[in-house]
Formats: sequence, structure tokens, C-alpha cells
Amino acid sequence: MPQLQNRSVHTARVALLYQAIESPIINGVRKPMKPGGYQDGCADIAFNLSSQAGIEIITPIDSPSPRLHVGWSFPDSEEGILSALNKGATHLFANTVVFASHPLQTSERVGAYQDKVKIVGHPPCMVELHDDKHYVNDMLRKSGQFTLPRGWLLEDDGQDLDARLNSLDLHFPTVGKPVRGRGSHGVKVCHDFDELRAHVQALWKESPAIILEDYLAGEEATVTVMPPSDEHPTHWALPIVTRFNHANGVAPYNGIVAVTANSRAVTPEEYAADPTYSAIAKECEGVAKMMGLTAIMRIDVRRFTEQPGSKFALFDVNMKPNMTGPGRPGREDQASLTAIAAAQLGWDYPRLLKEMLSGAQPLRRLREMRPENV
Repeated sequence: MPQLQNRSVHTARVALLYQAIESPIINGVRKPMKPGGYQDGCADIAFNLSSQAGIEIITPIDSPSPRLHVGWSFPDSEEGILSALNKGATHLFANTVVFASHPLQTSERVGAYQDKVKIVGHPPCMVELHDDKHYVNDMLRKSGQFTLPRGWLLEDDGQDLDARLNSLDLHFPTVGKPVRGRGSHGVKVCHDFDELRAHVQALWKESPAIILEDYLAGEEATVTVMPPSDEHPTHWALPIVTRFNHANGVAPYNGIVAVTANSRAVTPEEYAADPTYSAIAKECEGVAKMMGLTAIMRIDVRRFTEQPGSKFALFDVNMKPNMTGPGRPGREDQASLTAIAAAQLGWDYPRLLKEMLSGAQPLRRLREMRPENV
């Protein structure tokens, strides 16, 4: 339950923000919202942090139930943020999707607190840019520092679709996915031309621009990268988590299949026996550094082939990784991929959250950050 002790004994008074604002349409594309706006993860985070020394959780209602996800977090609207700040929050844990026009970036009333409050999260202006998967992939390819599959941007510009697809040097299977996606939404492995055409047409009903990529047939894994801290002066990767039991070649959404059922941390022995794990972890650290990220991020990777030791490639950069975790009644199997990675280090879920909280940045810094300033 939230601690209601004397304020003077706390080093942090933390309020969680969930997504109540729909993302804007950007270049004709809107990122889909998660049902509930991540309130389930907010409740997990708040409940687990509430038992930690030196932390008080600020909630919109008194004594929210651990069995329910409502009541633990504030909406990320201007009024919701101000409500948390007026209740004395010194830290806002932004478990939401931000963008350049988000109140954390633009509200003058919220801005009055920019030197008084710290944020666990990324700079809104940079998130808006880096949530565009084609932009990020193109940036990484042009740098020449990273390994990626071949990929193409396909826009619904009125030209003949069959001719467009035939003009590309496609190798089947091919993956089609949204430019601004969430989880596995809209991601499909297409095994022939007809299946790809149908999937492109379906995706275009949601978005005028989509991504096609070569399918990576080998082992899938995910790498969580932590931001710099006093202990780690640069971005650094948690242990890699390997994925299995895919559905039609795609890792299922965690809301359907808990990640604890299809994911595990790579062991130190496996790292030592296969240098491709360390190599892709280094690449992921480089991505986070290039993007100037101020909070955790998660990058999904796959081997080119099923052969042991096949090289990994980056295929999805996630600015907003899922942060659910165990602790509340009935949430025993809700560890996120990031929590599984942290457990390999010996960190339990509350320790991971405290590490994230320790990296919180002043709101002023996040408001001032732009890609050109990285």
C-alpha cells in the first residue's frame, strides 16, 4: 500500500503517469494506444516502489487496492500531471507515450515545475522522432555502425501496388509492419506475394506508410539498455533475453501470452560460448548512445539464420518497453522482458525500478533536449 509517512523522511515522492492522451497523427500515421493506457504496469510499479525505504507513492485516491490497476496512477493530461504535482510529487514516472505536443513538453503550467520535478522517461521531442521506425532504421543504416535486415518504406501513394512490390528485390518470407507500431500489432510474416499484398492493403487501412523487411529466420532475443548513471557513465546493456514459442514467426503480444512463458535470460555460459551475444549487446548500447536516450529502451534482435553462431541483426527499437512486474495479487507471471533481464543480474523487480528512478532527469533538461543536441 502507498506509504503515508511524514514527508521529511522521504527522498522521493513518486507519481505514476498512464496514457490518457491519444498520440497525434504524425505524417499521416497515428500510433495505436494500448487498452487501459498502461495502468496495469503503473499499478505494478507503484505497488512495488511503495514498500521501498525513502520512497513515497503519490496516488489520485487514498489506499488503492493492490488487486486493481485503477487508482495507482494519474492521467498524463495537463490536469492529471498538475494534480500529481499539487499533491507534492517530486518525481513523475512517465509510464506512457510522449510526443512533441505532450503536456510534459508544452504546458506552461507544468513548465512552472520544470526545476522542481524529475522525470523517469525520454525527452518528448526525441520520442516523437524516434517512434518512427523507418526514420530510426534509416539513421542506423546510414551510420554504417549497425547490423540490420534489408528494408523498404512503402507508402500508399495511389500507384499500382503489384508494380511497386515487383520493383523491390523481395526475398520471401518478408515481414510487413506499421511505421509507428506497438508490440506485435500489425506485424506479419508473409510467405508469398499474394499474402504480402493482402497484408499491405490491410495495413494501409490504418497507416499510409508501412515497412517491409527481410524475415530473419534465426533466434530472436531482446536487449534492454540502461541510461548513464553515477555507477555507469555511459549506456549499458542488461543481460540478453532469448525468445521462443513464436506464433507464425512472431513473438506474441504479452497481453495474450505472458513473456515468462516464452522468454528466458541468456546464461553467462551461453555468453562465453557464443560471442555474437556480446557483439549485438554492444551494438544496442551504441544505438542508445546515438539516440541520446535518458531512460531505458529495448531493442529486439534476431539471427539471420537458424545456424548456431549466426550473426544477429537489429529489427525493432522500442522507446516504450513494457514495465509490468510481479508483486500485486494475481500478477505472479507478469514479469516484463526487462524484469527478466534484470533478474539475471540478481536484481528483483523493486531493485530494477529503483535503478530506473535513480536515473530520473530534471523536466527542464528533457524539455530542452533535441536530436541535434545529442
